[in-house]
Amino acid sequence: MKTLEIDNLLEFDKEHIWHPYTSMKEPLPVYLVESACGAVLKLESGEELIDGMSSWWCVIHGYNNPRLNRALKAQVDKMSHVMFGGITHKPAIELSKKLIKMAPMGLEKVFFADSGSVSVEVAIKMALQYSIASGRVRRNKIATISGGYHGDTWHAMSVCDPVGGMHSLYSGRLPIQYFVPRPSIGFGEEWCSDDFLPMIDLLENHHEELAAVIVEPIVQGAGGMWMYHPQYLKELSLLCKRYDVLLIVDEIATGFGRTGKMFASEWSGVVPDIMCVGKAITGGYMSFAATLATAKVADVISSGEPSVIMHGPTFMANPLACAVANESLLMLDESSPLPRIAEIEAIMLEELDKAKECANVKNVRVLGAIGVLETYSPVDMARCQEEFVKRGVWVRPFGRLIYIMPQYIITDDQLVKLCRALVDVANIDSVFQCSHEVR
Repeated sequence: MKTLEIDNLLEFDKEHIWHPYTSMKEPLPVYLVESACGAVLKLESGEELIDGMSSWWCVIHGYNNPRLNRALKAQVDKMSHVMFGGITHKPAIELSKKLIKMAPMGLEKVFFADSGSVSVEVAIKMALQYSIASGRVRRNKIATISGGYHGDTWHAMSVCDPVGGMHSLYSGRLPIQYFVPRPSIGFGEEWCSDDFLPMIDLLENHHEELAAVIVEPIVQGAGGMWMYHPQYLKELSLLCKRYDVLLIVDEIATGFGRTGKMFASEWSGVVPDIMCVGKAITGGYMSFAATLATAKVADVISSGEPSVIMHGPTFMANPLACAVANESLLMLDESSPLPRIAEIEAIMLEELDKAKECANVKNVRVLGAIGVLETYSPVDMARCQEEFVKRGVWVRPFGRLIYIMPQYIITDDQLVKLCRALVDVANIDSVFQCSHEVR
């Protein structure tokens, strides 16, 4: 594409298209993508960038995957969509079977949603309806840990981090929930039971008000990329059972192998009452998600009034999404990604360890196919991304976090290049908003 045409397209984009978390008055620069294949984005200007983000953590099998392409094309010739009220179809049934088989044992009821954030809304509705059907109408609050992120829809925002999330902007409008400090003991560190005392105190004093506790298991995603000790989740599961409070795990970012287990809950051996999955479920081909629940949760809700779950998206169980998700999960089942994820983890541990010598880097964290550099100062997003593009990689940092979540099909050479770009950019003082902050 000619330079003038590219400039015209980007100018229109700048004037009229509202990108996520971006001002319309002074928008961040954007890069025009022409195509994508494997782990590489090709820009209209000709440059090729190794993608370290998996398009916000969902493109686990790589772009333009032949098997996923075939599944999508085969389904579109049969039907692209059909309402799910009073109708069912084979792709949804097959996908439900796969999810039940793959999920922690006991999660056997499947509700399909159209995005991860909506699956959290559904999970919270399930918890609230469970309380009502149980005759415990006072149990209408949700508890969680600080530093979390569960999506941008209304109730999902109410359980996001109260400081770094969206609470201040929507203060007085969002539902008020209960928060405890995030776990302070990191993954791989020595466990100390004191870390769990705030949650014990909360449930002891407020369990009669709580419908559920919701957490991102083991790894907090967009709220801070914090990796905490698996024992915390194990203790939380036991505590919730003691007080008959439902446990919801948000596996939207961590599910389908990302942390080195098929689901992050497996690090703790925990089976939640409700589990949310999304992102990688379709291999990143389209927005889709599911909320899984135990038979007990479903039975209680269905035995109360109005006896139905009060949610029904227009595109619920969209056949195209179900078909591509079926193929994505079949690929995971046929050839487990976990050995490859262990190799990815080993490469990132070796390469990102070099960032510990960087004066701008506070902490280096790696788990599964997640690599994080926590910096002392927030990044200048535009400058940071410019430097990454110069190095032939695509990385979108936020706040004080420069991180990657690569596709499982990334080659060793591509991954090394990606990691070395992270270390290089972290050493450039000018990519930080306040590079001379006192450490």
